[in-house]
Amino acid sequence: MPERLDLRSGQPVWSAHGMPGIPAAALDGDHEADVAIVGGGVSGALVADAILQAGLSVIAIDRRDFGRGSSAASTALLATEIDRPLIQLTDEIGEARAARAYWRSAAAVDHLRTRIRDLGLRPKFRDRLSVYLPGTTLGLKDLRRECEARLRIGLRSRFVDSVALHDLTSIDAAGAIVSAGNAEADPLRLVGGLWRSAGRRGAALHAPVEATEVQETRSGIVIATAGGPEIRARFAVFATGYELMPFIPPAAHDINSTWAIATAPQPDRLWRSRALVWDASDPYFYARTTADGRVVAGGKDEPFADEDKRDALIGSKSAAIARRVAALWPAIDPTPDYRWTGSFGESRSGLPTIGRIPGMRRGFAILGFGGNGFTFSAMAAQLIPRAILGIPDPDEAIFAFP
Repeated sequence: MPERLDLRSGQPVWSAHGMPGIPAAALDGDHEADVAIVGGGVSGALVADAILQAGLSVIAIDRRDFGRGSSAASTALLATEIDRPLIQLTDEIGEARAARAYWRSAAAVDHLRTRIRDLGLRPKFRDRLSVYLPGTTLGLKDLRRECEARLRIGLRSRFVDSVALHDLTSIDAAGAIVSAGNAEADPLRLVGGLWRSAGRRGAALHAPVEATEVQETRSGIVIATAGGPEIRARFAVFATGYELMPFIPPAAHDINSTWAIATAPQPDRLWRSRALVWDASDPYFYARTTADGRVVAGGKDEPFADEDKRDALIGSKSAAIARRVAALWPAIDPTPDYRWTGSFGESRSGLPTIGRIPGMRRGFAILGFGGNGFTFSAMAAQLIPRAILGIPDPDEAIFAFP
């Protein structure tokens, strides 16, 4: 069974009115389905939605409860951009593959947008520009090169000077990349809405249920659970984040701690465009707004040591993030109304690992590590059902396990 970790602490602003109610029953006997999904976060929810669209039956389990893990700590900047700049990714994996990775990320945000509309979900989804500021990873000169590289492959990015940047964001800086096609949402509303929709459409949701052993047979997957019942499925998808089952090889990644704050509502003080803002630094700072006029900001990441050390730093890290908000936007009151911390996996390549588990024919895993995990989850919802149905995908190899 995977190692159990305390994924988050503090109170994310999204949970101010309680956690989402996602009906899930006890697993009171053996069950069968076309596809079993282990993991009740956003990755599992989006894959379940796509598999149901394909006309297959779904059973999903979670060791805690649906929507109670890392998804609740997300700040849900739904970015088309990947943590690794395009010019760096090109040097690492080649121009064609880097271009495809960026375009696949853009398509994933479009997938999210479409499914939210088609399912009638109300996760406070808003289309947003993104603003990429110079930082320690890319200075102004390299930021111009990055924009030129994006324009060459047809992405909707443009470089703006200090005047245009200030008009959009009220930030005083020499310039930035502005990109279209991004969005924001309330992550709890999104995950809760997806799972409730899946349940209404026939998916069997069970929690708390812990998978203890997985065996592949000639005709499918058998999942033993801590309570005794077994789940039999033709295929299984493991969407457990970095709490990996022992048979899933870890991708090249680090486990980091991150911290975030949300200010009090102050809609009259926010920047005009409400764009998503982040900088080209490592670790990077990021900020967005909410529907009720708050600023959500985060960063100051560092390698994960243990839950106690991470939690003890909430105060000092929150203060540092608030100071960064005040420096960028002097008119905004940066005092945190909410403070929280979480742990997450960060891919060393900047790309997720999504696909068939090495040594298995019917088992798939999603290691959507990185700052835009919701986008990578939507990518998984496009890749994995195609693999289950035997439909080739031109980008499968880019995200496959090594």
